Amino acid sequence: MSPARKTDRSSPGHPPPAAPGAPVSCRPRPGPRDERGPGPRQAPVSAPALVDADVAAAVDGVLESVLRDRVAQATRLDPVFGSGVAERLARFALCGGKRLRARFLWWGMRACAGSGGAPEDDGRTAAALRLAAALELIQVCALVQDDVMDGSPVRRGRPALHTELAARCPERPPAGLAFGAAAAVLAGDLALVWADDLAACPGPSPAADEAVRALWRALRTEMIAGQYLDLRGQSTAGRSPDEAVRTACLKSARYTVERPLGLGAALAGADPVVTGALCAAGRLAGTAFQLRDDLRNAFGGPGTSGKPAGDDLRNGKPTYLLAVACARARAQGRRADLALLRRRPGPGGFPDAEVARLRAVLDETGARRAVEQKIEQLVADGERQLAAARAEPAAGGQLRALMRSSAGLPADGGEGSAR
Repeated sequence: MSPARKTDRSSPGHPPPAAPGAPVSCRPRPGPRDERGPGPRQAPVSAPALVDADVAAAVDGVLESVLRDRVAQATRLDPVFGSGVAERLARFALCGGKRLRARFLWWGMRACAGSGGAPEDDGRTAAALRLAAALELIQVCALVQDDVMDGSPVRRGRPALHTELAARCPERPPAGLAFGAAAAVLAGDLALVWADDLAACPGPSPAADEAVRALWRALRTEMIAGQYLDLRGQSTAGRSPDEAVRTACLKSARYTVERPLGLGAALAGADPVVTGALCAAGRLAGTAFQLRDDLRNAFGGPGTSGKPAGDDLRNGKPTYLLAVACARARAQGRRADLALLRRRPGPGGFPDAEVARLRAVLDETGARRAVEQKIEQLVADGERQLAAARAEPAAGGQLRALMRSSAGLPADGGEGSAR
């Protein structure tokens, strides 16, 4: 699944994965800062305020601790499994990503502070960080297996996990490629198991636990359903814009923004009206996030998406962007362009010349601009829903900025960028 990817934590200032057997870590822990940029440590502050200062760093701390324990368990079970799968999976989880889902969960919980009458912190901080780490691990599962399905050799500007595993196989291609793909599927399954372990930990109250369990069950099924619809779409002749939006919603929007916000609201004990408005905002913002990701993949380079430029176009992925282009080409009588847009790529994907022509068609039909306008409208609607949620002002400002920046729009206050 394509999450989205403005900043790659594995690039320049961060070291590459260490050799097997090295400690499970990726980079030095950053110092406390607020979501708008670097700043000095303020003392004394409460635990929630420390997390406010740098949500990603707080989640990384939990994730590193959990993964160190899980890798040790895997190594005790079998050293070959530990070094060949568990260690590589742990480094993949730690050496990249913006912790976007984790941040939506955290600020969703903080935005609901007071709406459910819960005290400032009754164990919610620890529960939120565990769930945030679980979201990062389920995202790892999605990315690893998505790359196998798409045959994508690169992720986050580095070799995809199946590519790395294939390179370590003593057998030559095609046996090595088959081994890498199969081993990566197992690694993705392992990430999902680890995520479920964390999500099952007790929370601040029985009521919160029940709500979290229901949301977690829905999140997992929706994510897999969306991935299936995306996969199925690649084998069909075309897809309408409405179908493409539904797939984007299931594949990415719900588990990237809507469900994390719902999990945060559940931990805060928010009332149903607040939770409903917050989740509605999340679904809109999450769809905008996926549409922006499609644009970045089509027109951006590895520095913006973490994958080769035009990867989705090359492989004929039926995105909303492509569906809009098809509809416009048909309406404009552009038969040759419509035939190109509907053509299925061969085993190696479209050649560079056809990818370049596809980009030109996306511009010439007005599809690119139409998707930009759709993103702006989705975010504006999401902001109205967020206002209806009566969020705590400071956290609501952070959420609004995070919604805008994750959709590639200028931030207005708050954290200012989707790190």
